[in-house]
Amino acid sequence: MTDGSAEAPRIAAIIYRGEDDVDTLLAEFALARLAAGDRLGGIVQRNIKDAAGKKIDMQLIDLMTGEAIGISQTLGSGAGSCKLDAGGLAESAQAVTRAVASGTALVVINKFSKQEATGKGLRNEFAEAIVAGRPLLTAVPEKCADAWRAFIGDEGAVLPCSRAAIESWWAEIAPRLTASPGCGASGGGREHKTIC
Repeated sequence: MTDGSAEAPRIAAIIYRGEDDVDTLLAEFALARLAAGDRLGGIVQRNIKDAAGKKIDMQLIDLMTGEAIGISQTLGSGAGSCKLDAGGLAESAQAVTRAVASGTALVVINKFSKQEATGKGLRNEFAEAIVAGRPLLTAVPEKCADAWRAFIGDEGAVLPCSRAAIESWWAEIAPRLTASPGCGASGGGREHKTIC
């Protein structure tokens, strides 16, 4: 992933297209790392589908508690879109804040999408994790990639939408976390380099 002379950045974004199942990819990675004993916190998305495979509900899973947080409101069978539930979004924001405060090895936030690109959604929680110096993994739709870069500058890695890319990034980050007990603390030592 790197040329050996640059360390992998602590912030990584999976850039995905509409046809990619990034929610499952991110959730499976996070749950596998938890099962392996890594201390992760934050949220991943679970989509509930009907018998025809149409998405009918969205939940965020708190990685520290396993609790499912509903984030979509049911608008009825004739609705052409979903409406995000403000209460569920507030609860998911608290899950991210707890993860940052508890010093988890990795904070996962399911997406930086159009809500965050316009200054809403979980944008403040992204900023909390970055300012605290926590390793951060998220997913960004291609259409929001420029807004993501404007938000973080050149401090992060851009990953393709593949499990191998995520695992490779984490394999470079994880040893640095155990080698330095003070890793993730806010303050100095937060250097990031962009790799592609």
